[in-house]
Formats: sequence, C-alpha cells, structure tokens
Amino acid sequence: MGKKEIVTGAIVPESAVPETTVPESTVPETTVPTRDAAATTVIRVSGTEPYEVLVGRGLVADVSAQLGDKVAKVLIVHTSTLGARAVALRESLLGRYEVLIAEVPDAEAAKRVEVAAFCWQVMGQADFSRTDAVIGFGGGAVTDLAGFVAATWLRGVRLVQIPTSVLGMVDAAVGGKNGINTAEGKNLVGTFYAPAAVVCDLDVLDDLPRNEILAGFAEIVKAGFIQVPEILDIVEADVAAVTDPTTPQFRRVLELAIEMKARVVGEDFKESGLREILNYGHTLGHAVEHAERYGWRHGAAVAVGMMFAAELARLSGRLSDEAVDRHRSILESLTLPTSYPVGRWNTLLATMQRDKKTRSGMLRFIVLDDIGKPTVLEGPDASILFAAYQEIGS
Repeated sequence: MGKKEIVTGAIVPESAVPETTVPESTVPETTVPTRDAAATTVIRVSGTEPYEVLVGRGLVADVSAQLGDKVAKVLIVHTSTLGARAVALRESLLGRYEVLIAEVPDAEAAKRVEVAAFCWQVMGQADFSRTDAVIGFGGGAVTDLAGFVAATWLRGVRLVQIPTSVLGMVDAAVGGKNGINTAEGKNLVGTFYAPAAVVCDLDVLDDLPRNEILAGFAEIVKAGFIQVPEILDIVEADVAAVTDPTTPQFRRVLELAIEMKARVVGEDFKESGLREILNYGHTLGHAVEHAERYGWRHGAAVAVGMMFAAELARLSGRLSDEAVDRHRSILESLTLPTSYPVGRWNTLLATMQRDKKTRSGMLRFIVLDDIGKPTVLEGPDASILFAAYQEIGS
C-alpha cells in the first residue's frame, strides 16, 4: 500500500516547507489532485510528543502496529452502534493482547464522569499498568472520553484513537485535547494528552448517515474559514461530490482540514496562543449545545456559532458583507443551521461567561478580519454582542 507523507508542525514560509509537504499553492483553484484511492496519507503532528495521523482505507486491520510491542492489555472504548465492529477489532487483536471492551453511551452522553469511572473500574479490575493501552473507537465524543480515561489512569497510558465520524477525524481525535462535560458546561474538565497515533479509516464512513457527514463538515469548513480557503472553493464547486466519502473531493478537504489542525497543534499544544483560532464558532456553539442539553450535534451548534462570529466581526468593522454572506451560503448548502431562537440570548450569554475560553470574566471570540485571517476579539461591548445575535435570531 502506497504512502503519501505530509510533515506538519510550525507554520513556515512555503520556501521552507520540506519536499514531502504538499503546499496549498500546488493545487490551483478547485482542482483536486488525482490520488491512488488505496494509498495511505501520513500526516505528522510535531511537538514535544510527536505522532502520526494515518488516512486511508483498510487501516483498522493494521492497528496493532500503532499499539507496539510493550502493550499487554488493551481497552476498546466504543458505543453500542459500533458493537459488531468493536468485536471484530477485538478478535483481530486477540492472541497478541488481552483485550477488553467498554461499551459507552452514544454522543455527548458518553462524556460524563460516571462513564469515565466505569472505564476506570474495568481497567482497575483487569490490573491495567502503565504499559497497557486504550483505543478510542467511535465519534468525537468517544475519542474525547477515551483520551480523558487514558490520560488519567495511572497518570497516562498509551492511547490510539480510531475516529469513526467526520467530526472525529478532522477535529476531536487530533490535537490531544480531551475531556468530559459537567452540569455547568461542556469540556470544563479535561487534559492535554497526545495520542500515540490517530487512525482515520475511510471505510467506516461509507455507511455513515448523511446527516452525520454533514454535521462533521462544520469543522471542515471552519478550517477553510480560518486558514485554508481552498476547502471553501471545493465545497462551493460541488457540494454533492465533496460530501460523498468515496470521492477525491471528500478526501482532499478531509486531509486539508487535518493538516491544518496538525500544523496548529504542533506549534501550540496547550492553547497558549495560535491554537485559539481553532475555537472559531465554538464560544457560542458550546453554549447552544448546553442550552439544548447536548441534543444538538456539535457541528450544527458550531455552524450557528460561526455565523454569530461572522456577524460580530462585521458589526465590529472587521469583516465584509460579502464574507458574511459566504458563511451563510456555504453553511446552508450543507444544510447546517445558521440561526437560533432570538429569545435565548440571556441563557446563552450566561453559559458563555462560564466558558473555559473566558479570561478574568472577559469574553473572548475568534473572529475574522477576512477569510483565512483569524484574530481575537476580547471583551466586546454588550450592545454589539446583542446586535450580532439579533442578526442570527429566528
């Protein structure tokens, strides 16, 4: 199986990019490069604890290569919807490892301390040591939970993430941020903990419901808005093709989004600077999720959050009307929501004020000066916040 390797890390001028990297300028406009569908792309995440993100097909069968020789016991954390595949994964590892399975609730219901405690109990009863491993096998919520469990058991055991959703592949499983929710808000308890590897097997997406694919595209187009406009061009050129997991267009935008995140987190692992740009749309988005008791998909909430951030930037004199309209057009083409009930503002504001992105009681938003030019807007006036919300109110 062929491999295309992409080295990522600190963002450098194109002239300094190693030959193994494919700079954005080599792909004009919406042209999608031809690639062997069987090839595996290797995207390296640099930093103090470097690791690889593998993108391709048939990769789950080779996951033992990512676990290594020192591991004796493996815990597979998965949801009930992946029960059959989790059993198949377990059987592929038996004989080399002692393999246990922890079935957890689906979506955000998995990200509770009680569920984490259940996983710790399974590991404790099986005498998991520091040389053993956890596999997160599921969507973004499962990889968040599995990362938190791995980071906290014995202060850290080996972690391999196998995301099974678009959202998980481009966002949750890459970057080492993980956590659980509390009654006060989303992801308020968590750790920064790098995985040993992230395995993105495109085969698991082929039978994913279309609404799940579209929800995941919120994070893909977020990458386009903040740093990789090529993604937006490809989506606008043919939204049907780009949202089909079997097409070159889909794989291209998926890999572009992963590459972008790998570059950012490779330079700023603990969100002390550059990594903040990945929060575009997330300040209001997390508040919407909380208001909906996590009944909304993450991507849907982030879509509303990006629309709010765009309107906030426009009212602050930073972003043009055309760029705001482009947000709405792209998100609506993906059937993602761009509005939220106007009467919910006070509830959302109270939740945002408890958000982990707030500093000394001051709200912070990632906004755009233009497409691909993110910046921080700190402590915006309450009247501008309210006015921006009115623009997306339904």
